[in-house]
Amino acid sequence: MAREIAATMERMQPELVTAPPIESDRVATHKTVLMCRPDFFTVSYRINPWMHPEHPTSTQTAVTQWEALHAAYVALGYDVHLIDPIDGLNDMVYSANGGFTLDGKAYGALFTYEQRAPEGPAYMAWLQEAGFEVHAPSHVNEGEGDFLVAGDAILAGHGFRTTLESHDELRRIFGREVVSLRLVDPSFYHLDTAIAILDDQNVAYLPKAFDDASRAELERRFPDAVLVSDDDAAVLGLNSFGDGRSMVIASRAAGFDRDLQARGYATVGVDLSELLLGGGGVKCCTLELRR
Repeated sequence: MAREIAATMERMQPELVTAPPIESDRVATHKTVLMCRPDFFTVSYRINPWMHPEHPTSTQTAVTQWEALHAAYVALGYDVHLIDPIDGLNDMVYSANGGFTLDGKAYGALFTYEQRAPEGPAYMAWLQEAGFEVHAPSHVNEGEGDFLVAGDAILAGHGFRTTLESHDELRRIFGREVVSLRLVDPSFYHLDTAIAILDDQNVAYLPKAFDDASRAELERRFPDAVLVSDDDAAVLGLNSFGDGRSMVIASRAAGFDRDLQARGYATVGVDLSELLLGGGGVKCCTLELRR
């Protein structure tokens, strides 16, 4: 199966996508995701440490790289839905921030910065039309950027973009255990830049991105977690997405790639270096739709 995926992606985007074939007993879970083409991507303001509006960006390069990610998901058999980009919303490509879905319900996003505020209603409208039971937020949160499903629990980040009060909204809406994790490194301002869900039991994370109590909780829950290096984290290697068998990751995260393959995961490397200039990677461009 891995060889078939590799061959398909080689035909679609040979210069941008790779999929090292491996033999593995891991079983993939079918994924459905929402993405947004970066037709209006640029960096014209600074709301995170990655953004430097004085440096030029290329919308066309961003689109080409995004298309490679889209092709990777299609080759893996994912159902990929698209929301129309809106002129003037530079960061709408980072669809993970647009909300959080689970059990057919959707919790909308309420953005920290005014530059992204219109994205919240746009994503909620799409999710409602798609048949989700949409819950408008009362507290600031940036969707799946800070909320990740790990088994039966929801890992919830706070410290930079999402408030602790929104974690209480999560508990009320979804009736799941919510594990609050405090982020302390501004370069990893969303949870999905500091931790990756590998499957229902396994994660990878950057220890220094969390405060002592949160790090202890992660160590307790995931004693066999993959701990990534500073170098791999610095290219947003943890901002990855997978199905339990294959992980789509930043192609420059070489050490993380080796660690994943050593544990039996197939890896698919993509270059999203242009979108990294806005502070996002693979997972940022991916909102999972869970019915």
